[in-house]
Amino acid sequence: MLVVGLTGGIGSGKSEVARRLAALGAVVVDADAIAREVVAPGTPGLSQVVAEFGDEVLSPDGALDRDRVAALVFADPSARARLNAIVHPLIGAAMIERTAAAGEADPHAVVVNDVPLLVEGGLSARYDAVVVVDTDPETQVRRLVEQRGMTEADARARMAVQASREQRLAVADYVVDNTGDLEHLDRQVREVWAALGAR
Repeated sequence: MLVVGLTGGIGSGKSEVARRLAALGAVVVDADAIAREVVAPGTPGLSQVVAEFGDEVLSPDGALDRDRVAALVFADPSARARLNAIVHPLIGAAMIERTAAAGEADPHAVVVNDVPLLVEGGLSARYDAVVVVDTDPETQVRRLVEQRGMTEADARARMAVQASREQRLAVADYVVDNTGDLEHLDRQVREVWAALGAR
């Protein structure tokens, strides 16, 4: 089994790359999807978040109000640290479990851990290879405004709490440049896939 870390800044197109790797045969373990699962209604994770931050983080249906939590923690580093202390260990344990299960199912699997905060968490050493999806900051801002409806100020604030472009590139074994069109992206993803397969 080859375990690959995939990361990129918000708005870089990391999810597009993950989808393409999955289509080529990778087993993708998505940290964002797991992050939603570990705080789903009825989970110990949600109970811990409510105990820490109060009922105001819940929407009327009893689910976590992700927008309200985001607004709370992006403005307050100490709140962000308290939230991360609850959810990151739960996400990490689930990622390890699912990666191991994929390797047991197929010892030759290429398992891609899609981890937005790989650099921030100091996780690069855990992987056989790290793939960074890279784009320039202005393209990131434009995508966040156009595709996710953020204000420019909100987009820049989200980017500011993530690792810098330079920090991500410093841990990269492979870089996928996502400033061009989808054909350009496809070609690079196929090249990275071939290189991973050769390992």
